[in-house]
Amino acid sequence: MVMNHMIQFVKQMSGKLNSSVYTSLPNQADPNKIAYLRSLQRELKNKDVLQIPFDDLKVVVFDIETTGFYPYKGDTILSIGAIKMQGDKLLQDEVFYAPVYSEEEPSEEIERLTGITKTELLNADSMNKVLRDFFQFTKSDTLVAHHSSHEKQFMQHATWSVLKTNFAHRIIDTSFLTKIIEPESKLVTLDDCCAHYGITINQRHHALHDAIATAKLWAESVRTVQELGFSDLKDVYSHIANLK
Repeated sequence: MVMNHMIQFVKQMSGKLNSSVYTSLPNQADPNKIAYLRSLQRELKNKDVLQIPFDDLKVVVFDIETTGFYPYKGDTILSIGAIKMQGDKLLQDEVFYAPVYSEEEPSEEIERLTGITKTELLNADSMNKVLRDFFQFTKSDTLVAHHSSHEKQFMQHATWSVLKTNFAHRIIDTSFLTKIIEPESKLVTLDDCCAHYGITINQRHHALHDAIATAKLWAESVRTVQELGFSDLKDVYSHIANLK
């Protein structure tokens, strides 16, 4: 009986430790970087992207690889990849990729799926630095992701755990536009969507390559909604609201 209680206690403590794994990494508070983040949050709060014409709309399309699906149960970010766009144009020289430091070895399944190794994680920058570099890269641009709820919950958790600040960026899901373009379609996964548009993914489950494929999907969607007569995100929001 005592042994059972001890096992249960260890499991509970392990869960608590895993849920705050980012906070165990180096987390030096740089006043200049904190000031930058606060300035960025104010800019994001005041920025209205809804009426920017699609041709002028700047976004950062990003993807993350993780150890699982539940950041509040201990799953963590393994890598972040991103590419900048303006309208339907991919800015090929404006890309971001960073694995995230971890002392824990990825499971065989995760390593097989993502190609990320323990050596790569041990040589990577801390979550603290990766997040700061990512926000320096994105600035106040709107973010785009496929199945964005996954990215959003992990970014919210990591940003608060490491930087002690809220994740303030707007994230638009690619399905936001595909709902208008293909309202009756059964397209769900990134593979299905890319196959539908003839988009090749060079290396699946690699954060940067998945981000580039997602960007190409966003480009196709932007071109199509413009052909349908939509000028900006506000037009799309209004149309979707009227459908409900």
